[in-house]
Amino acid sequence: MNKLYKKLYPVLAAIITLTSCNKTLDTAPISSISSASFLKTENDVKAANTGMYILLRNETSFNSFALGELRGETVAQGLAGTGGYDRYYNNTLTPDIATPQITWVNYFRVINEANLIIKYAPSATFTTEASRNDYLAQAYTMRAYVYFLMTRTWGDLPIRTLGLESYDYNTVQIAKSPQTDVVALIKADINKAVTLFSANTFQTGRNLWSKPAANALKANIYLWTSKRMNGGTADAQTALDACNAAQTADVSLLPSFPSIFDYANKGNKEVLMAVNYNYTESVDNYFFNGYLPVTTAFAANVDPAAKAAVGQLGGNNIWSPSALVRNQFTTDDQRRAATFIEINNINATTGAKTFYAAVINKNVGTVVSGTRYFAGDIILYRYADVLLMKAEAENALGQNPSAEINLVRQRAYGAAYNTHIFVNGTKETNDNAILKERLFELAYEGKRWFDLVRFGKAFDLVPSLQAKKGQDYLLLHPINVLTLSLEPMVTQNPGY
Repeated sequence: MNKLYKKLYPVLAAIITLTSCNKTLDTAPISSISSASFLKTENDVKAANTGMYILLRNETSFNSFALGELRGETVAQGLAGTGGYDRYYNNTLTPDIATPQITWVNYFRVINEANLIIKYAPSATFTTEASRNDYLAQAYTMRAYVYFLMTRTWGDLPIRTLGLESYDYNTVQIAKSPQTDVVALIKADINKAVTLFSANTFQTGRNLWSKPAANALKANIYLWTSKRMNGGTADAQTALDACNAAQTADVSLLPSFPSIFDYANKGNKEVLMAVNYNYTESVDNYFFNGYLPVTTAFAANVDPAAKAAVGQLGGNNIWSPSALVRNQFTTDDQRRAATFIEINNINATTGAKTFYAAVINKNVGTVVSGTRYFAGDIILYRYADVLLMKAEAENALGQNPSAEINLVRQRAYGAAYNTHIFVNGTKETNDNAILKERLFELAYEGKRWFDLVRFGKAFDLVPSLQAKKGQDYLLLHPINVLTLSLEPMVTQNPGY
């Protein structure tokens, strides 16, 4: 970390800091770090860019997973209780939840960093225009990504694009804009970003936004609007084009599914964009809550193979892979063992198995000196995801999605692939197959809830929602009372 960044990050972190629940966003959100007196050189912009990614990491470590996964059917209560997250997987969210409470405030901090870079990078001194454009492209992509996550969660949102440097009530306090306007900004940002990136390459580690990653995000955005916002075939075609563009980069499926998440194999060729973690620098990320605590007391008759697979304990286990999802994986799918471990106790006389626990076995970090650190990179986009989005776009356009689905299945089933070959069917059966393949491939990567909503299947496939079909307001989160108290011009989402 360079000296400039060490000096300036404490000020960066003060952006839109909330000092009390009875005040609006009235703390001066930034000092001289991001004003014209500082963002004058390439190194200044680089420092602000680093701060932007750290703010993103703060949210992906936990909150983004909760928003993107927990309301689906993939998780259930773990051994350590619920931690309050049963409100998510039971779909009983209300505005007054105190714990856990996820607000949009910190996401707007990420957006504010992007806004400041967009504001000042054009006038800062750079060694090359390509470097300037790459920083701008990263900022536009980041703003698009965060707004896309937020609008899928809360719908209508305040649109903030100015880059706040001092408090002005009329600037800070604004009402929500319609989701159509939010999405228009998202599309404008991602399209601008794709044109600004100077090359179709990755930075070392693949943990900064790049042109291939921006194209993956673009495909995701346009698939959403194709299905959810009347974008139809035009947006499906744009998504397909974006997938094709992402495929021209240095990407490929790894032969071994577990190796994608190996701590020692970060930034591999399957990764398009990941949020970087390191056991020496950051706290455990959300996979911590899907593993077993060090205090776990295994029974004497526990399945020794499962115990060995778990290995070094370390976690909290407030959520667990649901039986509904575990039972859908076939035993010849290598993704099964790499996604979860079922732990049974075995009767010594009869050999009968009694279920004890299940843990998420994807991205379990690294063990150092007998301590497990959940510091694997959080992958936002990888190549298998792009292939399945391409299949989805092709199907929407009446094309055959078999090639892409079968590429993913070949890796998953290996020698057993011939019994799992996908055969093109109707649009509806193809979509159902793609959605299920995304479950097997991407479970516990923070995508399932958004997939279910995009495909229009949340009320069909999530047990806690099946009796509530027709209550479409539940597809959005309520805006919690803390946010409403801080943003007096913001109104509650309908239904809550």
